[in-house]
Amino acid sequence: MIPQHAKPNSEPAIPQIDEGWWASVLSDEESMQSEIHESESKSLTLSNSLMVDWDQVQQMYERDEIVDLFVQGFNRGGLLVQGEDVQGFVPLSHLVDSPNLTSEEERRDYLANYVGKTLKLKIIECEPSLERIVLSERAALAGEGCRKALFQSLRTGSIANGIVTNVTEFGVFVDLGGVEGLIHVSELSWGRVQHPAEVLLVGQPVKVLVLQVSEENARIALSLKRLFSNPWETLAELYRPGDIVTASITAITRFGVFARLNEGIEGLIHISSIPGLVSQKNLNQMFSTGEEITVKILHIDIERRRLGLGLLDE
Repeated sequence: MIPQHAKPNSEPAIPQIDEGWWASVLSDEESMQSEIHESESKSLTLSNSLMVDWDQVQQMYERDEIVDLFVQGFNRGGLLVQGEDVQGFVPLSHLVDSPNLTSEEERRDYLANYVGKTLKLKIIECEPSLERIVLSERAALAGEGCRKALFQSLRTGSIANGIVTNVTEFGVFVDLGGVEGLIHVSELSWGRVQHPAEVLLVGQPVKVLVLQVSEENARIALSLKRLFSNPWETLAELYRPGDIVTASITAITRFGVFARLNEGIEGLIHISSIPGLVSQKNLNQMFSTGEEITVKILHIDIERRRLGLGLLDE
């Protein structure tokens, strides 16, 4: 999974990722996963019969070592593991055979089967101030000492292959072979994305463009959409107001219907322009997601990336 340097289509500009961007992402992550983290913290606090040797844990993390730990319990987010002078948490998404579980009962039964087993794991987060140790079975597959080499091989503009490990409302986490990177929801597609699960699923192989690498903060920003040319750059050359085109409905909202052209660009059919509409409630009766319709292009605003569509008169 070590990436090879390559140029994405049409060499799109690489955006500057600053601390404000990361702060926003991390804030989203904290709010979205607070329930799991709270459950994890409570479980680890209750297991206070074992004192953690934080110096030893820090050395394990820095050396990128593989450690054998015993699974002593679980919560809804993953496994609680422990060994001599160390205990921590393994998120469900970081288990090698992590399936796509659709119910809480399936999740509970799956995790319960791990209790009493010993797993080979790597420490991927070590925060003594928060008494937080997070481990990964998936990262251990890459072998010991690979993290530093991987960080050195990754650089802005390089292309890497990975496996999706987690999908949240704010983005997708990708295992690049021992370290994780994040594709923020804004970097998944040139079109509008209602939820990242529409684009990628846990366990799916994916090719990504590296936007930023920070070994010091263990942060890697990734993009999927920048592997492809930006359709907004050529939309005005392909279409003019008045053109009749086929589109697929992607969302029905209180102010209208979104429909996607073949190029991946979404346009809005505003509620005020829909003939025969009695009330907003009728939108769900008149349209359905995935339905193909014929529309007229009303206006194209490349600078603001807005596309206005209209239904054809009957």
